[in-house]
Amino acid sequence: MDYKLAISILSKKMGVLLKVARTRRGESKKSCGDILGVSSRTISKFESGEKSPSLPELEVLAYYLDIPLEKFWEDTAPDHLDRMKVLTNLEKRLELRNLKIGTTLRKFRQEAKLSMKEVADKLGITTYRLKSYEKGIFPVPVAELNALARLYDHQLSDLVVDSGPIADWTRSKQVENALGDLPVDLQDFILKPVNRPYLEIAIKLSKMSVDQMRDVAERLLDITL
Repeated sequence: MDYKLAISILSKKMGVLLKVARTRRGESKKSCGDILGVSSRTISKFESGEKSPSLPELEVLAYYLDIPLEKFWEDTAPDHLDRMKVLTNLEKRLELRNLKIGTTLRKFRQEAKLSMKEVADKLGITTYRLKSYEKGIFPVPVAELNALARLYDHQLSDLVVDSGPIADWTRSKQVENALGDLPVDLQDFILKPVNRPYLEIAIKLSKMSVDQMRDVAERLLDITL
């Protein structure tokens, strides 16, 4: 192993991650420097990979910028460098997504038994524009899409992409948020690999009918008596 190269690579990787996390949070180099008691020039050196922060400094920055600490030294490449590579032919992808959203909107409208004119009047748009939305010709602005979803008694999340890398990313973020809302003891339990069998049992139990659950309870009672 070339340790000098490894040090250089990790320093640069941490720098890129720090910069991305900082800009996403809308923080300046000065604010990050103030947190650590260092100059903005030092933060610049961290981000360029010229200098590597100490672990205590990294711990504080990770907490401040809300990024998992382990992310900085994982063997995988930074997400933002690889993520877009899997989204090939973006123009075609956007076209197909608009078409699918339009088809779904038409289905929702028909299920709600609303005419194009009724919907257009409620949103303050022309029937031509609504028809163009449903045919996927025009992309639907999110604000209007949200209004349409609510009008059809649906949620905006019902129209979010449900497969592919973006869907996987969305799902992982939802899991992170859901996990963060749990009490600390439950988080610790879930994060321990040794507890995975118990989680799998819980999933199976959640899918059982009331009669099946009652049968399991009776068998457990027989075992304990």
